[in-house]
Amino acid sequence: MEPYPVLVTLAVQVILCAVLVLVGAALLFVGWRGMRGQLSRNRYVGARTPATLRSEEAFELANRAAAPAYLAAGAVGVLAGASIPVLATTFSLVLVGVIGVVGVFALQAAGGLIGHRAAEAMPEPAPAAGCGGCAGGCCSALQKG
Repeated sequence: MEPYPVLVTLAVQVILCAVLVLVGAALLFVGWRGMRGQLSRNRYVGARTPATLRSEEAFELANRAAAPAYLAAGAVGVLAGASIPVLATTFSLVLVGVIGVVGVFALQAAGGLIGHRAAEAMPEPAPAAGCGGCAGGCCSALQKG
């Protein structure tokens, strides 16, 4: 008499499992590449704040610092997602799902904060040699003419 709630629970299990495993695998990949210094500066993945995006060195340092938290977030996501299909009760599904989602977001946010602080601690990049600050870099051309 209760096939509908069982189908809803099964659909929630499948969706939650897939989302957690995919997000966890993506975070493991980003954390691994960040730890190895292979994550190029971009606007889509990794620790992305104004401080981390100001130079290649800042971005690399930030993602190296954030990598352990990203790896932990990925592991939490994959483990929580992989355990969902074997859970027997709705309570255990909700508990593991909430712990997995909150754990992934909290660890990923902590990694971003750690990376941001590491990049902020770096000195500002030196200005390009040549121009003394005029717009367009044409100071030397004006001084010669």
